[in-house]
Amino acid sequence: MAETDRIKWNTKYRERAAADCHPAAFLVAASDLLPRRGRALDVAGGSGRHALWLAARGLEVTICDIAEAGLALAEEEAARRGLRLQTCRVDLEQEPLPAAPWDLIVCCYFLWRPLFAVFPTALAPGGQLAFVHPTRSNLRRRPKPGARFLLEDGELPGLVEGLEILRYDEGWTAEDRHEARLVARRRC
Repeated sequence: MAETDRIKWNTKYRERAAADCHPAAFLVAASDLLPRRGRALDVAGGSGRHALWLAARGLEVTICDIAEAGLALAEEEAARRGLRLQTCRVDLEQEPLPAAPWDLIVCCYFLWRPLFAVFPTALAPGGQLAFVHPTRSNLRRRPKPGARFLLEDGELPGLVEGLEILRYDEGWTAEDRHEARLVARRRC
């Protein structure tokens, strides 16, 4: 990721007074499928809205992101709530994921297709991937993110080779975004 992107995200997070604490509706809806124990990785987790939710559920969570300002917000909110949370500043377009294996990897609203080749080996046997991201149809109602940052309609199931899909759907959300949503598991 370009240094200009890191600066842009740091600026956005510094303008916020606190971390956004509401997890994606898809994660909450899929909570019956997701583990409550073990190691979880929140990929490109920003200010920690998913990581905080996972930690409150009982997982040992590491959040990684390019923006140290977002990670600082996550740390502050975790301390305020009495939750344990590890942070890791990493440019996922240039550097590897934090050390595996993970019982759960959550990746919401970050698309870097090369990560899909890494996810199966980063997961522990039986580990799960929860992924949600807008598709190209989103452009019918929203100008952002731009086409370069969107999944093609129907693309997501083909990206998760080597994983068993437990739940997949694609469509408009209550927030008026067209998203592809998936929970998949590494076979034991």
